[in-house]
Amino acid sequence: MTKLLTLEEWAEETYRSKQPTPQTLQRWARGGNIYPAPEKHGREYRVQPGAIYIQPKSYRLAKEILKTSPSTSSSLIEKINHGIKAKTI
Repeated sequence: MTKLLTLEEWAEETYRSKQPTPQTLQRWARGGNIYPAPEKHGREYRVQPGAIYIQPKSYRLAKEILKTSPSTSSSLIEKINHGIKAKTI
């Protein structure tokens, strides 16, 4: 299991020069702007080291994430992406 980072640690890694404020980071975490989604541990959010900032309503980005992510290859997702022609388990 990988070590989860706090939002501030993630911001230091991701944004070297001008980092977002803690309030902005928390807003991003609550609003679904970080992928994979942060986990709330007590009072703070924790993210995976390779997490990225996204626009959650970007359809093109969502399709790219679905293509590259092996954990989303369920038959339901395949049916949504390809229609009725998807394989059944």
